Amino acid sequence: MKICVLDAATLGKDIDVRPIEKCGELVIYDLTLPHQVKERIGDVDVIITNKVILNEENLKDAAKLKLIALTATGYNNIDTDYAEKAGIGVANVAGYSTKSVAQHTFAMLFYMMEHLKDYDEYVKNKYYTECETFAFIAWPFHELANKTIGIIGMGAIGKEVAKIADAFGAKIIYYSTSGENNSSHYKRVDLKTLLRESDIITIHAPLNDNTRNLIGYNELAQMKREAILLNLGRGSIVVEADLAKALNENMIGAAALDVLEKEPITKDNPLFQVEDKSKLLITPHIGWASVEARELLIIEVVKNIEAYFNHEVRNRVV
Repeated sequence: MKICVLDAATLGKDIDVRPIEKCGELVIYDLTLPHQVKERIGDVDVIITNKVILNEENLKDAAKLKLIALTATGYNNIDTDYAEKAGIGVANVAGYSTKSVAQHTFAMLFYMMEHLKDYDEYVKNKYYTECETFAFIAWPFHELANKTIGIIGMGAIGKEVAKIADAFGAKIIYYSTSGENNSSHYKRVDLKTLLRESDIITIHAPLNDNTRNLIGYNELAQMKREAILLNLGRGSIVVEADLAKALNENMIGAAALDVLEKEPITKDNPLFQVEDKSKLLITPHIGWASVEARELLIIEVVKNIEAYFNHEVRNRVV
């Protein structure tokens, strides 16, 4: 059996993909451009990819192809209708990054809440050497205990975030974008209530018709003036131009984003126009990417390949 990885670079250079070799002959490409896809998949049995677009145009001549094994949970880059018609299996990996994303959520939150960048720079610029007291308190911060955290999307990641927030003594409310994910431990509210009552709002929802542009200027205007908004779901859930405007108008306290509408970020992104840079933290879509999560991802891909050819069912298989 011949297997190719089309975009190994998306998994990071520090992760070993060679465990996949136990499933067959492995060819690894760091990146694959659209015009290279047809040639590279022409004689393979299994494609492994994260973000490469696979559709009827480039799949139709892959006569041996039996399975597309995704190194991701989302499969919006795959034409699943054509795959099903052509008898090509599609298997994703769910849940591998839950703890990683939840951890990154709180790393971003505390960085913003406690003004860590400002305090770190104060010390490293040697201003602290001239301080009159042992503690320099210029940027007040608050405890998470008794604050209200509003979670948009109560799937596996939302539940993990809620569990951690609960340990800090926060009050948790949530809005289910699908109406299907519920938790008996926390209070479910409508979006308007969540926007109005939350001190911190954190997004962990998928991108679909219910969530696209869910948070725009009108929604930001309903938030508390000192509230912090975090988005670790999908970039297009938040209207970036509206967020930039809201931050410049001091409508909300701060925002932290790990996802953007276009990735990598474009030079004309309106978020570059935010005047007070301390109000905005952006990381380059790394919340999912702890070493442990990526190692688990490779293990799960191997299991998906083995299960598919043993006619078992794991994760989502078309």
